[in-house]
Amino acid sequence: MAQYIAIIEDAGPDHAVSLWFPDLPGCISGGDDVEEALENAPEALAFYAQELSAESRELPPPRTLDELKADPDVADDLRNHTVALIEWPPLDAPE
Repeated sequence: MAQYIAIIEDAGPDHAVSLWFPDLPGCISGGDDVEEALENAPEALAFYAQELSAESRELPPPRTLDELKADPDVADDLRNHTVALIEWPPLDAPE
């Protein structure tokens, strides 16, 4: 089972929380709070995977945290925001 690293950008009280995947450009999730953004993340991954599948493509393999830290396009975001691991496929996905 893959685990994709997500970066959570919490804008503070009274603002929505966004979550995005450095390995999956354009794959974003969000919610009213961090918990809701995390709950919505597997659905965002599912939609992203469907779009790739429609183009006869697959999800790229996730990079490790160390690999992402070495990527200058992502390193600052990793230092400045919360990071979460999102299971794919989700544990509760039908077989």
